[in-house]
Amino acid sequence: MALLVHILACAFGLGSWVAVNGLWVELPLIVNTLPEGWDLPSYLTVIIQLANLGPLLVTLMHKLCPGRLKERVVIYFILSIGVIACILLAFFWDKTTIVAGAPHSTAFFIITFFLSLVDCTSSVTFLPFMMQLPAKYITTLFIGEGLSGFIPGVVALTQGVGIAKCVNSSQSTGNQTWTIHTEYLPPNFSPRVFFFFLSAMMCISLAAFIALNRLPRTYELSAENLIPETVASVSSGLDNPGLEKDTEDVKGQGEGKTQSTPLLASHRHSVYQLTFIYVLVLWINAATNGLLPSVQTFSCMPYGNLAYHLSAALSSVANPLACTVAMFLQNRSLVFLGVLTMLGTGFGSYNMAMAALSPCPLFQGSVLGETIIVLSWLFFTGTLTYVKVMVGVILRDRSHNALVWCGAAAQIGSLVGSITMFPLVNVYQLFKPGDLCNTKCP
Repeated sequence: MALLVHILACAFGLGSWVAVNGLWVELPLIVNTLPEGWDLPSYLTVIIQLANLGPLLVTLMHKLCPGRLKERVVIYFILSIGVIACILLAFFWDKTTIVAGAPHSTAFFIITFFLSLVDCTSSVTFLPFMMQLPAKYITTLFIGEGLSGFIPGVVALTQGVGIAKCVNSSQSTGNQTWTIHTEYLPPNFSPRVFFFFLSAMMCISLAAFIALNRLPRTYELSAENLIPETVASVSSGLDNPGLEKDTEDVKGQGEGKTQSTPLLASHRHSVYQLTFIYVLVLWINAATNGLLPSVQTFSCMPYGNLAYHLSAALSSVANPLACTVAMFLQNRSLVFLGVLTMLGTGFGSYNMAMAALSPCPLFQGSVLGETIIVLSWLFFTGTLTYVKVMVGVILRDRSHNALVWCGAAAQIGSLVGSITMFPLVNVYQLFKPGDLCNTKCP
């Protein structure tokens, strides 16, 4: 039964970010088709963050009407929307309309908003729902969340998206001159098939959630496994860390008696430690969901489509790998997590610097340059994902509200990161695209 719950929790986690992750790994193909081109990632980051309307409403409901909002109902609703939106994306992803005299991917943007609404809202509903299960299943959920990027990445590799070659072409203007242009090879299967695959993964997540709700209440979903609410909210815990209760009565199932469930002393943190934890959440999500994704094309494409493809796909591998490591090698030391965050930030800084140097980054045209940029994206994702998982485990052991506010902080960080990058990419155009075959660098 424990193995079954692990499988269901992992499958449930697939629906958390599978749609948005699927869009990112498909970008090497999409950017060459849709009119926005290389600027498309920055549009996506802003659209994804506009979908924070969902988690904002959920968080406000928890704050203003505590206990009235049922995560179960919200999850049913958003997963159903996710299935429908993925199916619509398969049919309308390449449809364009004229806006302000220029073609834009209106249908793609609207459907992406609803997919993002699903994924963003999962940040403040999936984790609180998992409070009904023992802590060991939290890490399994994070593994499923990581697989929501890894599996689409593997499928995209099979698809062969965005693979290009340089082809000689001639033009006759008196004397014959030779020019080189980029020619993109057709994928092994169309984006429509890929988006139908995303629909299937959303269906699997929905089915796993239904199964989790139908597990015998006497096994893992019994009231005895719930972590008691020791504080009314995270903010009250921050203001009065010394007022946390050491014990709280929880009703036993089928009995009128109450039992005392002590909080472990190791789960207490000072106001400064809690502040540090939530700052980590804000920064990590700002970097991984807003700042760096907006410029991934600029940091990788100058090294070639293969480097871009591998960085997108292998970064998705780093996510579940980091979650698996966190399952067996847990380190809750805030000092260690801080150092690991600085290391991940260093890799992210290199990626940002290469994007700023586009179209002529360091070691362009060499195997060394391609290897470094792919590994930098890999370690950037892996290190910060490990910190993200461990922070989730720490806050899970604190209270239900701590996880709700963790999800809210994650979305705020993502929003700030994307809003910061959008004008830099699209208005001030600080990042310059380059032609794979015609860019001349010193």
